[in-house]
Amino acid sequence: MSLLEARGLAVEFPRRRGAAIRPVDGVSLSLGEGEALALVGESGCGKSLTALALLGLAPAPGTIAAGAVLLGGTDLLALPERGRRAFRGGRIGYVPQEAGGALDPVLALGTQLAEALAVHRALRGSGARARAAALLAEVGLPEPEAMLRRYPHELSGGMRQRALIALALAGEPEVLIADEPTTALDVTVQAQILELLGALRRSRGMGLLLVTHDLGLVAGYADRVAVMYAGRIVEEARVEGLFARPAHPYTRALLAAVPHIEGTLAPPRPIPGSVPDPAAWPDGCRFHPRCPDVLARCRAEPPVLAPLGRGPDGDPLLHRAACWVAERKR
Repeated sequence: MSLLEARGLAVEFPRRRGAAIRPVDGVSLSLGEGEALALVGESGCGKSLTALALLGLAPAPGTIAAGAVLLGGTDLLALPERGRRAFRGGRIGYVPQEAGGALDPVLALGTQLAEALAVHRALRGSGARARAAALLAEVGLPEPEAMLRRYPHELSGGMRQRALIALALAGEPEVLIADEPTTALDVTVQAQILELLGALRRSRGMGLLLVTHDLGLVAGYADRVAVMYAGRIVEEARVEGLFARPAHPYTRALLAAVPHIEGTLAPPRPIPGSVPDPAAWPDGCRFHPRCPDVLARCRAEPPVLAPLGRGPDGDPLLHRAACWVAERKR
């Protein structure tokens, strides 16, 4: 059973001339209790906008034009703004990009945590301070009592990221959304942050949505992967199935662009071209201008996300792709 589910989510931005643009266009996702789902794709594919839309947010002048976001059977998007606020930071925690910019530079960590605990857990005074120190200890920050008095500029990049995760945990969320949580961190610290998120997910039983542009980064940290391109999900599978049998040409291209240190030392292959402008999405499959396997049908007819086969009991397999080439090979 899904803990968090998005159905047909669309984010729309108006234009002075012409039709509005949809950088997120009909996205459907599901996340189970205690599961880690990675949302992967190049910059400009709509991943961060999707993460915000799951919180009932869209940067102005954007709006959520369609869809539903269900958490425990409640549609977040159908609630008034006051009702949504109880979900944001409470039942759904959010770790934004760039920890340095997300933390208030003029407030000590203890003050920032105390504000979150007052809003989402009705804790104040010594109770809030004790809980804030416990959260900092849980995310691996040393001397948490002393850390409460520290300001963001006094911390390293990895420490700021841990503090931001502690803030996201203040509301005791059922779901944690982490948007590029390893941006601007060195490789060693990246691994530590991902290990921390995995440990927190297991200890708390949270669902974890990990947004990243690096497909290779999620191999050891996610249960399932959803690959996003040009505002849509083009492939979804369990991690082992996606890496062993990628079905969509875009997924294969992402994998080919990941450097490998084992076996043949072939250089990574960049994907030719770039993600199209949302104001001019191509007809048909949106990847077809960059696709090496393009068919005539790909240029005219948008493919739908469909199972690649059926299991022994007749149920659809977890591996799905939106690709006419993959459809022809089934």
